[in-house]
Order: sequence, then structure tokens, then C-alpha cells
Amino acid sequence: MIRADDPGHPESVLAALHRAGFQDTRFAGVHSGDDWTLVNAGVISRMLGCGGIDPITALHFRDKALQKQKIRDAGISTASSIVIDDIHDVGDLEDFDFKRSVLKPISFGGTGYTSTVTNFESLSAVSRRMQARNISRRTFMLEEFMEGDEWVADGVVYDGELLFFALGKYGEPCLSALTEQRAVWVRRFDPGAEAWAYEAAEPVIRSALSALGLSRGVFHMELFRDPVSGTVSFGECAARRGGGLAQETVHLKFGVDLAESGVLCALGRRPDLRVEVRPETIAHTHLLGRPGTLISYPSVSEMIQLPYVEYARYEHPLGSMLPESVEFVGQSLGLAVVKADSTDELESRVHELHQWVDERLVIAPSNMTFRENREWFEQRWPEHAKLGGSVYDPL
Repeated sequence: MIRADDPGHPESVLAALHRAGFQDTRFAGVHSGDDWTLVNAGVISRMLGCGGIDPITALHFRDKALQKQKIRDAGISTASSIVIDDIHDVGDLEDFDFKRSVLKPISFGGTGYTSTVTNFESLSAVSRRMQARNISRRTFMLEEFMEGDEWVADGVVYDGELLFFALGKYGEPCLSALTEQRAVWVRRFDPGAEAWAYEAAEPVIRSALSALGLSRGVFHMELFRDPVSGTVSFGECAARRGGGLAQETVHLKFGVDLAESGVLCALGRRPDLRVEVRPETIAHTHLLGRPGTLISYPSVSEMIQLPYVEYARYEHPLGSMLPESVEFVGQSLGLAVVKADSTDELESRVHELHQWVDERLVIAPSNMTFRENREWFEQRWPEHAKLGGSVYDPL
């Protein structure tokens, strides 16, 4: 392993290679599974003369405005949108016909800094908040709000051929869950029992990948389906495997390793996919905490002993300060893969797990005075408080 301070910057990567004596080495390929370094992976692969994503293709998977234009030019159904060059300066949109729109950074991830606006006043309020917080991302996109179910597709393409895709559905649209501070979760469609969903989504997926120019690699695509008309529309797409536990749920349900496939594609080797569909209904869910200092949570070993939990991990160590509200999915406390025999049972299991974890969390409220801290401790562990014990003793 060679460490670079900033893997998203050519200077940092090239300097690290030169310091390690690899300046004249012939490389087989360059691959990134991370959105922030995707374009640089393309740039570096061209500089090294080896396999990897084309940097302009990578750019169209990062910049949402460029991406939506490509999709519209190909005649694929998608939301209308405009670019706001500087979210700090929105005065020229005072007469814009907003209706209900989604405001988001032009290149980010995890639904970060995304909100709905319905008029100029609500847009101006977001603008003021961005200025006050000095958010570095200042170029935003304002796009039409898409009604309906939010779907995901994670798959593999090689030499322009769609080798495989796994379709899924959010328990509720991601933005709605974040706005209401509910845990985001995604279940996988079964290609047999729910073949109708695959048939509806596949033409859009194929057309979008072709329009965006991805000939080799893995992808994570978001789609919207109107439950009334049945129309499937393009949302956005990334040229890497999906976040959360997309890797784990696809591997569990279909036996396909997206991470390995991405590396093989970058090396110019066609992945040998041997799809084996498990009968269970599979989902991954984020686990939410509560604001304050994280003192204790149930162990992963305890969690996976639950008969419906296949895999789990935490994203925050003990002692972390959990925020007042979750702004993007990467701030969640942890994640888990849940399985069940039916869709209805799966949803019940997901909510059961949320409650199970929440009941076992120990989180100290933020900004307590010394007196409040002692009182909280005495109420939580009265027997240790009397003995002068430590807050960590009973854990």
C-alpha cells in the first residue's frame, strides 16, 4: 500500500508514486470505488497509459447537471433542472416558477445538503444557511420533484454489455426519510417473483448507461417509478458500487461481488458472474442514534444472533458526538442486513431491529452542566453512583 494525502488530486497521487520509486512502473489499471476520486482515477490511468475509466466519462458520472443533460439528449425520462452557480447568490431566481423542487449540490453523495424548496423564500433561507455554515460546495442544482417510488440498480457492464443488475426499492424515498429523521432502508427485488420490476427498469438502465458512455465497470443508479402510470424515470447514476450495504446485499442475494467486478473491469478482464439467487427477501438498513455522546451500544455479535440479521457494523466508535439531526446517510450510527421470508415480514423485521437497537443505546445528552451530568449518571447507575464508581464500570 502506498499512501497519498489526497487521492482525489493528481499531484498527491503522482508524488506518492514517485516517492515510492514507481515512477517508471507499468501499471495494469487504475480503479476507484469512491465518488470523490473517480475523475482523478481516470486522469491518472491516462497519465500512466493503463486501463481505467475515461476521465470525461467519469465527469459525467460526477456532475449531475452534465449527467442530466446527457440523459435528456438521449430522450430518456428524467427531471427537468437548472444550475445555480453559487448558492450564496440566488437573487436572479426571484421570479422562477418553483412549484416543488429538489435542491442539491451538483456533485456530492449520500443525499447530503439536499432539501425541497417550494418558493423563492425557502430557497433564500437555504442560501442563508449555506452562507452561515460556510459550506464549501457552492454550485447547486434545482430540479423537478419526482413523485413515486424510488428504486436503485447496482450492476456490472463490460464492453457495453449489461452483464448483471440487482434492482432494489427504498422503504420510502431517501429524501423523505432524511427530512423526517427516519432510518433509510433498501430491499432487493427478486428477479423471479418480481420480474415485472426488472422488465420495467431494464430499458431505462441500458439506455442511460449507453448515453453516459460507461462501457466497463460497476454502477449504482437511482430511478423513480410512477405507481399510477408505471413509468420508470432516470434519477442519477454513479460509476461505482452503491453505498450503504449495497455490496453486502447484492452478494448475499445474488452471489455477485461488485467490488471484485469493478477491479476486474479496470484491469480489462471480463467478470465471470455466476448468479445464484437466494429465496429470502433481503434488505439493508441504516441504524439511527440520538443526539449526544455515544456511551454504549449492543455489540455486533449480539445483533447478528437475532435470527433475521445477517450482517451488521457500526460507523461511529464509542465516545462519538452524534449530531442533532442526520443531514446525509453517512452520518448514521451503523448498518445491518436483514432477511425474511416475505416483503411484509421484512419491513416488520427492519422496524423491529431499529427498536431493538434504540432500546439498548446509552447516549449522554449534549451540553450538560456538571450537576446535570452527575444527576444523569446517578439516575442511570444509582448503585455505582453511591459507591463512587465510574460511568464505564457497568458496561
